[in-house]
Amino acid sequence: MSESRLAPLPHLPPPPASLLTGASLFLDFDGTLAPIADTPDGVVVDTDLLTLLGELRDALGGRLAIVSGRSIATLRDLGFANFLLAGTHGLEFAHPGEGVEAPPRRPAVDDAEAAFHAFADGKPGLLVERKSISVGLHFRGAPQWGAQAGELASDLADKLGLALQPGKMLFELRPGGADKGSAVHVLMARAPMAGGRPVFIGDDVTDEEGFAAAAALGGAGILVGPPRATLAAFSLEQVAAVRHYLLEGVARPG
Repeated sequence: MSESRLAPLPHLPPPPASLLTGASLFLDFDGTLAPIADTPDGVVVDTDLLTLLGELRDALGGRLAIVSGRSIATLRDLGFANFLLAGTHGLEFAHPGEGVEAPPRRPAVDDAEAAFHAFADGKPGLLVERKSISVGLHFRGAPQWGAQAGELASDLADKLGLALQPGKMLFELRPGGADKGSAVHVLMARAPMAGGRPVFIGDDVTDEEGFAAAAALGGAGILVGPPRATLAAFSLEQVAAVRHYLLEGVARPG
């Protein structure tokens, strides 16, 4: 999302507990429900979080969805199989117990994956993450390679006709045509999310489209983490604050 669209609001208020009453709640995962780990597979989803989300979903009449850059397969492996899911930045959708709606994996993504591996070879700390229909290059463990990783990802996106999705210490290549905002619009037109007021909670720049979509549909975004230019209307300091806020939501039936 263009920085020119972001309003520089460095001191956003915390969200009122009443915001969750009647909400259709969209939750990012990494950096929102769980701290960002050094590697993608370093995150552990604890039972208390799953129990809390299940209780909140029930309190909201089912209107809770996880919207993540991770694939549906990975989200289910992490323990979210019983939740409505939007994965790979809005390219995949799945209801509990049902198959995954997703485009096929494009050969261009395999080409990008091979190029990422060639670049990462011999550079400790770089990590290539294969996803169902996309591929990511993580440089959290080797930040000195971040600029070159970005140049490579940009060149590959142009060459292969893929969308470049920057993230936190990550460059991802995937098919275009969707983002977290489009995921909000798709799910708000369907049961069980239809009929509520959209509230999107996220931490990354990839969540800005989600904030924008929620606001456009009469709801609001909640930014997690340090102040920055954002389209969110409210903020929470960290993952622990998100969990505390969601606990308040359980106490306020939707």
